[in-house]
Amino acid sequence: MKIVLLGYMASGKSSIGKRISKKLSMKFLDLDDYIIDKEGMSISKIFETRGEVYFRLIENKYLKEILAKDEDFILALGGGTPCYANNMEAINNADTNSIYLQGSTATMIERLIRKKAKRPLIASLSDDKIPEFVAKHLFERRPFYEKAKTIVKIDNKTKKEVAEELEKLFY
Repeated sequence: MKIVLLGYMASGKSSIGKRISKKLSMKFLDLDDYIIDKEGMSISKIFETRGEVYFRLIENKYLKEILAKDEDFILALGGGTPCYANNMEAINNADTNSIYLQGSTATMIERLIRKKAKRPLIASLSDDKIPEFVAKHLFERRPFYEKAKTIVKIDNKTKKEVAEELEKLFY
């Protein structure tokens, strides 16, 4: 079984993925970490030195590499991954369980303002600029996210509650 978690930044893809990987006794992979290992530099360094086009090309390459593995895993994608290079088609054609962790704009704004320092994409934005940034991004990305086979709403739920909901899908 291959489970692919997607959604906007701060939707809980990595933390929930790690939690359910333990419960389901499955390997957990984070696409960003995989890219960092393969490229030998951070995502922000790749963007800075090679640019976004290069990043999106290798992101697609490594995503396909992971999807081709003959093993069970839970994979957390980067927030933008579903939106480029027909990645959602590759995910859904690879016999995976793709799951969109869907948060409302308000939930995502609140989470991101709280953890802004850990998010290079928004760290330099003032708090009053984040709502517009998030709303615009979600508007652009939602059509891609909604191609997931399953949508799980995360609003007003703890990560533990979302993880338990996901575990029930696979027991």
